[in-house]
Formats: sequence, C-alpha cells, structure tokens
Amino acid sequence: MTTLQSVPALGTHPASGSLPSRAETRDQLSKATYDLLVIGGGILGISTAWHAAQSGLRVALVDAGDFAGATSSASSKLLHGGLRYLQTGAVKLVAENHFERRAVSRQVAPHLANPLTFYLPVYKGGPHGAAKLGAGVFAYSALSAFGDGVGHLLSPAKAAQDVPELRTDNLKAVAVYGDDQMNDARMALMTVRAAVDAGATVLNHAEVTGLRFTKGRVTGAELKDRTSGDEFGVTARLVLNATGPWVDHLRRMEDPNAAPSIRLSKGAHLVLRRTSPWKAALATPIDKYRITFALPWEDMLLLGTTDEEYEGDPGQVEVTEKDTAQILDEAAFSIRDQQLSRDLITYAFAGLRVLPGGPGDTSKAKRETVVTEGRGGMLSVAGGKWTTFRHIGRTVMRKLEQLPGHPLGEDYESVSTLPKRLPLPGIANPNAVAHRLLVDGPAPGPRMAADTAKHLATHYGSLSFDIARMANENPELARRIHPDAPEIWAQVAYARDHEWAETADDVLRRRTTLTIRGLATDEIRADVEKMLNK
Repeated sequence: MTTLQSVPALGTHPASGSLPSRAETRDQLSKATYDLLVIGGGILGISTAWHAAQSGLRVALVDAGDFAGATSSASSKLLHGGLRYLQTGAVKLVAENHFERRAVSRQVAPHLANPLTFYLPVYKGGPHGAAKLGAGVFAYSALSAFGDGVGHLLSPAKAAQDVPELRTDNLKAVAVYGDDQMNDARMALMTVRAAVDAGATVLNHAEVTGLRFTKGRVTGAELKDRTSGDEFGVTARLVLNATGPWVDHLRRMEDPNAAPSIRLSKGAHLVLRRTSPWKAALATPIDKYRITFALPWEDMLLLGTTDEEYEGDPGQVEVTEKDTAQILDEAAFSIRDQQLSRDLITYAFAGLRVLPGGPGDTSKAKRETVVTEGRGGMLSVAGGKWTTFRHIGRTVMRKLEQLPGHPLGEDYESVSTLPKRLPLPGIANPNAVAHRLLVDGPAPGPRMAADTAKHLATHYGSLSFDIARMANENPELARRIHPDAPEIWAQVAYARDHEWAETADDVLRRRTTLTIRGLATDEIRADVEKMLNK
C-alpha cells in the first residue's frame, strides 16, 4: 500500500493564502459584535451566512462538528426537480426546483455538479403503467424547458445496454428523464468558502454551551472549542438557529418550555463497488409514492433511501441491519443479484430529514422550510432540501429583513438586490481544467494520472491548480493516498490549510472520498492525523 513516508517534512503551513489559526479566529469572534450569528454549519446555515455576508452584514458561523458534518453530507447527492411531486399536483414547486437545479449546475457550480440520465423501469404488475410514466417524464422535462432533453420511453433492450445490471424479466418499458448530481460535502464546503470570501467569520468544531441574553433577548452564544477545550463567546444583534435535527435542543436553551417544532425522518444509503459500468441511474417505483435510487456516484454505486420516523438522539443516527436489508430488497426490484452482494458494500450512512411537526406519514410530508421566532428573539430555521439551498438562503434573509424593529439595522444591501447567480469559488469548465492538469505537469517529473486530474477538476474546479502546484513542488504530495483511489496527499495538506479540516474524518469522509470507498485504513488515518497536527 502507498502511504506517506515523510509526513514531518510536510508539516509547515504555507505563509500565503492559509486560513487564520483557530486561536486567531476565536479571538476575532470573541472581540467583535456581529450583526448575525448563525449556529449550524449545514447547508441551510451556510447558505444563509453566504447571502448575509453578500448583503454587507457582519456574519459569524459556528458548528459543533464539521461543516456539513451531519445531514448535509448524508443526502442522495441529487440536485433534482422532484419527479414524485408531480403526483400531488405540485407543478409550480417542480418548476421552481428545476430553475434552482439548472442555475446551480449550469451557472453557479458547473464544476461541482454533473448531469445524470435517469431510467425509470416499468415492470408488469408495478405501481405505475408505461403510459402514465411516459407522460410524467415528458411533463417533468417540459417544466425544465426541455433543457435536459425530452422525457420519453425507451426499449428494455436499449436500457440494458447502458445499465447491464438492469433486471429485464417482465420489464415492459423504461421512462427516461434528466436531473443532476453532486458531491454534497464538497458543494457545502465551497459555499463556506464563498461566505468567507464575502466576509463571514467561520469556525467548525465549536459547540454552543449556552446563549447570551440582554434584557431577555438572545444576543449571542457561549462556545467551547472542541479541539482545544478553550471557552469563548460571540455577541450578535441577532442569532439564527440553523442546527437541523438539533433545532429544538437550541430552542430549549432559549426557552425551557419551548414546544417541539419539528419531527425527524431517517434516510439511509449504501455505497457499493460496481460490477459493471453504469451509464445511467435507476429510479425504481416501490409503491405509489416511493422511489428507490441506484446512482452511479464517485465510481461507486449509491443505493437508497429509506424514509421512517426517527425519535432517537440525532447524534447517534446510524444504518441498521433492517435499513440495509430494506435497501437491498428494494433495489432487487430492478437490479441483478450479483450487483447486490453484501461483499460489495464499502460504506453505509444515514441522515435525518427535518420536517415540520405534525401527524402523518413522513414519506408524504412536505420538504418545506419553517422559520420561527422564540421568546428571546432567536430565529430558528429548519427543513428544506439541497436543490434549493440558494433559494432557502435568500428566503431566510428576506424574513430577517422584515422582522419588526429591524434588529439587523437598515444599513445593508437587501437580498433582493444581490446578484441572482453568483458563482461558487473555483467555477470553471471541469473538462478544460482536467485537460490543463494533464498537459501542464512538471517537465522533469511524471504527469498527473488521468483519474486524479478528472477528480480534482470535478471537486475543486480551477482551485485544482493550487493543489497541483503543491504536488509539483513536493513529490511526496503528488503520491496517491491509496492506490485504488484518485486522491493525492496534496489534497490533505490543502484541506488542512484552506478547508478547515481538523480531524481525520473531516478529510477522509468529507474532503475526499476515501471513507465512502472503504479505503480509509488505520494506516492512512494515522498518516492523515500526523499531517493535520503539524
């Protein structure tokens, strides 16, 4: 196995362009008075901080764990219009989702999103007929102005050429439509970078231990740095609780008698090695309302998801044997057995959807964003979906602007005047970036491998050139972290110096794909920790 041989030589942080130290950030947070303190570094909090900083507000963002460390890196990795919403007649919602999806994948982050063709198999005796699904995918594509082609029906034989593991027994037809895919952890991290570029101050692994009050109003928070144990506080004119599954926990810090405002639904996924190439994803109807996905993602196969009410500790959510069996059983409706062997599973993960409180089946609940104001003036925001993360950030900002008494003041840009499609850092054509990485390698040294170049281009965009420069200057950093993955050691150094990585999991689970590939060995983990601690 290829491991890092000379970690000590790589321990110094570059003088230019590095992040401030955690001590410097804590000092900055404790001395300033912020307009807005966002508690919660999932995509909802990150997007709000990004838009608030763009507006000219002084913004702080903190999270008890890593950025996108919980639900926001445990999604189905899709930017999608929501095909199933058509069943409920939510035509306007689907059109709005498509607008956001296409804005992100075409103008905001084309380096982090890629188009994906979906096949919806229609089996004899299934919950939907071919005519209904054919009409459905046509309407779905029409609502995106046919920007991803025209939804249509395909023969089983043609579909099986693109997806060799597709079950063809009793397969009557295949409906085709288009959506987009992403690496959610990387998308979230680039949005954090965008917020910082706009002026926000951010700190992960900083746990809120209490709230600050002035005359009964919440005016900040007490925090503890989980990496050092240092305690500090942040003062702000307005505090936004964007802690996702923990939103009611923080609301009870403001008001011990606060009634529950949300309920949680667990979504589990499995990651498997692929037994053959997949040129399209499968979206297989399980019943009238539910679909199970089989998605080619990061050279692997992603299966899921489940949808069941969750009442346990959000910090203890995990994939159970029941979840695994359900995902594999449902996948078997449309996938051959050889692709569903448990021996192929490399990773399993679960996230919690935050739904408005109330009765009913979680699978039918609306994925809407709810904003509430507590007794002490703290605003809590919960819910929503990844596809509309920019829209949610704008929506929350509009709510903040309309608060009685204008607690944020009035001397800042309204969110309605901001650029509608401001790109995320690194925006570039990923194919062009990969080409440059391949042809611009060091003259005397070996060229960058094609899979590494493609991986960097589609996870960092033009920021890949910074990583390539580090690898060119230090051959040790040009080496693969694991022979079976495209990542190189320069990405670990880059994650430490430019992407707020503090722990091995920060690097291996969210800034690279080593964990999801099942390649985060104890040896690699130890070497990553050595580099992070230099």
